[in-house]
Amino acid sequence: MAFALAAVLVTAGCGADPAPSSPAPPPAATSSSAPAASGKSLASGEVLHSDNVTHVANVPPKAPLDGPQAWGTDLAFQGDHAFVGNFDGFTVFDISDPAKPGIVSQVLCPGEQNDVSVSGNLLFLSIDMPRGGPGCDDDEQADERGWEGIRIFDITDKAEPKFVSAVSTPCGSHTHTLVPGKTAETLYLYVSSPGPEPGNPTCPGPHDIFSVIEVPTGEPADAKVVSTPKISGGPGAAGAPGIGGCHDITAYPEKNLAAAACFGDGILLDITDRVNPTVLQHVSDKENFSIWHSATFNNDATKVVFGDELGGGMAATCDRNTPRTKGANAVYDLTEDRTLTLRGYFKIPREQQPDENCVAHNGSLIPVPGKDIMVQAWYQGGVSILDFTDSANPREIGFFERGPVEGLAGSWSAYYYNGHIYSSDITKGLDVLRIDDPLTDPAKTVKMEELNAQTQSAY
Repeated sequence: MAFALAAVLVTAGCGADPAPSSPAPPPAATSSSAPAASGKSLASGEVLHSDNVTHVANVPPKAPLDGPQAWGTDLAFQGDHAFVGNFDGFTVFDISDPAKPGIVSQVLCPGEQNDVSVSGNLLFLSIDMPRGGPGCDDDEQADERGWEGIRIFDITDKAEPKFVSAVSTPCGSHTHTLVPGKTAETLYLYVSSPGPEPGNPTCPGPHDIFSVIEVPTGEPADAKVVSTPKISGGPGAAGAPGIGGCHDITAYPEKNLAAAACFGDGILLDITDRVNPTVLQHVSDKENFSIWHSATFNNDATKVVFGDELGGGMAATCDRNTPRTKGANAVYDLTEDRTLTLRGYFKIPREQQPDENCVAHNGSLIPVPGKDIMVQAWYQGGVSILDFTDSANPREIGFFERGPVEGLAGSWSAYYYNGHIYSSDITKGLDVLRIDDPLTDPAKTVKMEELNAQTQSAY
């Protein structure tokens, strides 16, 4: 049942086919600190990590967010706090001591996926499953005519977050991205959702759009959808057949750029006009990419790493029978004239067991000046640290993973924040990791006040 439900939630609107088309080439090169990729066989509950990675802490799920499908999802950070989404709500953690994260509050507010972001005294949740209404007490709506979109909370008192309002969006909100306005009085959300859904009146076709919500930060209850930009046009689109909304959009406001991972293509956007973004380029990879899932710019905005969620997070794509270019990352160079060019692929080099769901998922940059290094979740493939400074030859320099877990499991999101890596594990809760390596140690001097991984800022 869990697998069937997750397939609906994670792959709605997608036609993923995890079947391999050719034998897998040898694993990519790893750092000297990483154990050999071949022959790996972990028992359930066993932990494996590279020598340069330390498992600092784990906080397992706790009531009321510990039910059979209370799966951990995305993360956001502010000051000494981490905010962790869950299919049943969200948790606020005190991470002033990363070795001893403490629960400040838990909010029971069901709504898949409850991907979370924060800005100032506001917290936002993405809801992509129709419900009877926007409130936390409203039940799931079986006939798909219910409410879905963005919920807004006031987190001025982190011990008692308060529901403020909600905004309905076409086809709901699978994920969303914060984009600051020209002044602090206005904030925008770029809302991504799959579609269309046959027979669902709230998600008609064609769904070649994403939604832009304008939030007056002083009056968040007045938030509303102000535009629905089209993503089907622009250079390289060729009509963009098959575009069915976007899975995720990563914005780099300082560069006035965004990279959208959509159901069909990767798309580069000019967001100078926050309300009316324009398409700069479509890139396609019909041979290797199934579900364009997420995107990460490097610090200079001269590269974009797109991830492919082959199998929608449910399939075992890190096995020996799946090609190294499928369910992987693709590294694109981004030129001064804002053109994307494919340079190379990356996939974790550690072979996973045939029943372990494993594929590229959410990650963020590790702020190392002069280097392009990121950390990334791979579901049951664990947490991987990737150096893509050489675009054509990206390599893993560290990792952490557990042994197999029955059903949907593993790291959903893994982000670097102020000296540590935080991983939201679907079934195991919050993990805190530390990497100690000459390549990444300079990042420890970089301090952030806020981090929403899909809203990048220069370091």
